[in-house]
Amino acid sequence: MNQPENTPATEAAAPATPHKRRRWMLWTAAALVPVFGVSGAVAAQAHKTVEIDVDGEITEVSTWSGSVTSLLEKEGIELGPHDEITPALGSSLSSGDAVVVRYAQQHPVILEGEEEQVWTTASSITDLLNELSRAGHEPVVPVTLTEDGDLETEVDLPLVDGGGAVVIAADGERDRHELEDEAEVVDALEVAEIELGEHDELELTAEADAAAGAAILAITRVEHGQETETEEIEFEVVRQADSSLYEGTERVTVDGQVGERTRTFETVTVDGEEVERELVSEEVTTEPVDRVITYGTAERPAPEPEPAPAPAPAPQPASSPSSGSSSGGDSGGSAPAGVWAQLAQCESGGNPSTNTGNGYYGMYQFALPTWQSVGGTGLPSEASAAEQTQRAQILQQRAGWGQWPACARSLGLL
Repeated sequence: MNQPENTPATEAAAPATPHKRRRWMLWTAAALVPVFGVSGAVAAQAHKTVEIDVDGEITEVSTWSGSVTSLLEKEGIELGPHDEITPALGSSLSSGDAVVVRYAQQHPVILEGEEEQVWTTASSITDLLNELSRAGHEPVVPVTLTEDGDLETEVDLPLVDGGGAVVIAADGERDRHELEDEAEVVDALEVAEIELGEHDELELTAEADAAAGAAILAITRVEHGQETETEEIEFEVVRQADSSLYEGTERVTVDGQVGERTRTFETVTVDGEEVERELVSEEVTTEPVDRVITYGTAERPAPEPEPAPAPAPAPQPASSPSSGSSSGGDSGGSAPAGVWAQLAQCESGGNPSTNTGNGYYGMYQFALPTWQSVGGTGLPSEASAAEQTQRAQILQQRAGWGQWPACARSLGLL
């Protein structure tokens, strides 16, 4: 029998079924108020032998007592309001009778989500849970996993007493296991061959059908972990003016590089499902590098007028074999070695496909009419590098290095 602390106790407890002998003694309250239902019957004068079982400690006594009440008085056995005795106080005694006394203890049990102190004479946690379940409660007894790996409950009783069953609910399964004699929670885990994690949570409840007689040991798998995540940090684009370049000319002088940010989280998962994630650190592990674009600010000269077409050469008289022949002409001079590559680098960064939308195209920044005047077709930026260089050389021979005044001057050509 058990009662929450705030439930009034009766003067004499109802008869209870005797428990089997237990291998250990429960403590007894130091001061229990005697509660005796004294009957008016006169004790029988016959001498008799009776057996007294107090919490599993059995003693055989010879007595002249004629009632249970008289026997307890003579033997110095006192009862509290929550203790149980069989037969009931006031019952008559006969030789060979057995008197069973069970002292009640208080234990903390969670009932409907609130912890209460419950009086009980149960000899095991399983019996306690089933009695409370039959009384209409939903009892829970938490099991604590200590830092040393021990399992403890605040209920000072074994899981089963004299053998019994336990249902273990863990990892998505429910299995029933039989335990022998007096067994604790750790014995149930050994029988089921279940290992616990450092943060796992355990609790004991009663089966829905309390008559089934088994407690349910529910194991919740709890894991604490740490995870890291990285993300890119975009680089900035910086534009810088350069007076040595014509307007509309751009160069990438520094390639941009993305950076990286690392975040560290502490996580909690319950039965494989993440329930908590907390950011514990954040740092830039790789700094981004800005992309630098240089653009020209020098004013580009107006394109020179196209030269008039050269007159057709006059027919030459055939020379006599004796007179010999001569040939020659002004080649316009040869350009220094490597000058065309330097000029292209200055004008466009050496990019044949340069087309910034300012009306000048390609490696040598041809205006379209100029390109066409030296025999080019389409856009200069669509022609090959070799063709662009060839047409630039034609233009230089016709009009000189002044077609590229800023860059020619910087290269010492003017």
